[in-house]
Amino acid sequence: MNYLQNYYNNIVKYDLINKFTYKNINNLPKFNAIVLSFNYKTNNLKQLISSLIALELIGEQKPIFTKSKVPVISLKIRKGNPIGCKLILRKNNLNNFLDKLLNEIFCDLKLAINSKHIIKNKFLPIFTLKLKNNLNFSILETHYQIFKNLSNLNIVFITNAKNVSEFIFLLKSYKIFK
Repeated sequence: MNYLQNYYNNIVKYDLINKFTYKNINNLPKFNAIVLSFNYKTNNLKQLISSLIALELIGEQKPIFTKSKVPVISLKIRKGNPIGCKLILRKNNLNNFLDKLLNEIFCDLKLAINSKHIIKNKFLPIFTLKLKNNLNFSILETHYQIFKNLSNLNIVFITNAKNVSEFIFLLKSYKIFK
């Protein structure tokens, strides 16, 4: 068992129960998915392939291409052309990536993450983050020549929290939010 899963089961759950009132233990907020994506405005095949390889190395899972839904004449993009790639992490891969993110990225950088990054969706709160320097991941840094032209890495945390206060408490318990 991953130590983050153990940390959630033994510490975060009890803190959530003490802080908020729940009638059912299955309603406790947790991370359902983390979505990683690279988006480009051009149809450059070399950038797309390098971003696809980077996502596979970071997430330890096979990513998929995202295709344009409408044609954009000013950018010379046709409908159906690949314009980026994304990766949806769940369960064990989610915990492994969260471990990498906490130990490699957040420990090195003093990020000032505040409530502006939290988006209140119709149904659930979502936390978005953009990493401008993707070479902070050690596996990408070793192959600098391949990954030097990557765009910003978009990271989206999706949970089942009912309101923003539960979601912020969950992020603070993982030391993501200050």
